[in-house]
Amino acid sequence: MIVLVVVQTIAIAILTVIVFGLLRTHADILRALDRAGVPLDDSAPASPIGPVPVAAPTTRSEAIDIVGTVPGGGPVKVAIAGPHHTLLAFLSSGCRTCQAFWSEFASPTVDLPGDETRLVIVAQDPAHDSESRLAELAPTGVRTVCSSDAWNAYGVPGSPYFALVDGRTGRVVGSGTATGWEQVHGLLSQALGDEALGGTVDEALAASGIGPGHPSLYPEPLGTDEGDR
Repeated sequence: MIVLVVVQTIAIAILTVIVFGLLRTHADILRALDRAGVPLDDSAPASPIGPVPVAAPTTRSEAIDIVGTVPGGGPVKVAIAGPHHTLLAFLSSGCRTCQAFWSEFASPTVDLPGDETRLVIVAQDPAHDSESRLAELAPTGVRTVCSSDAWNAYGVPGSPYFALVDGRTGRVVGSGTATGWEQVHGLLSQALGDEALGGTVDEALAASGIGPGHPSLYPEPLGTDEGDR
């Protein structure tokens, strides 16, 4: 009888250690998910992608039209070409960092970088995000499109992510991500400044008759003059 009690006591002690270990592991997982911006309540769907660190601007990459569906609606296509810039905001309904941007874009006086810049919010397809929640979050007067194909085409590493497209050239002139709108605005404003500077240099060269392939752009290598032969 004593042996049975001892064995039972040891078994209970082992189970207690296992349970505490599982609880600790579960708590660590919850903390990691919270840091990654994944919602922990049942009211919001978990986003497959969390916020990523600030990225440097990328320039002169090709842009494509946005083809997808309106949250809770039918198919839609947003053309990129035109005499304007388009700010593509890739957001998720369950990403905690994205919530600040959803609120920011709901303001009719939101300050967009560049002249005649329009805002287009791009979420993922309903298979990867909550369509009903996206319909609730979509700001009035702002085009919101569900298109996972656009996420893939623009190489979106995580949400929130932003890409500024020049409609005249059909190219991305700046892209990146941050935790606040001021950071994103500064990042894209810098990209616009770099774009304007590059355009000014190209125009000055063209006015001087120097274009692609002009000999002055390809100086002779060192060591080819008569004294070096």
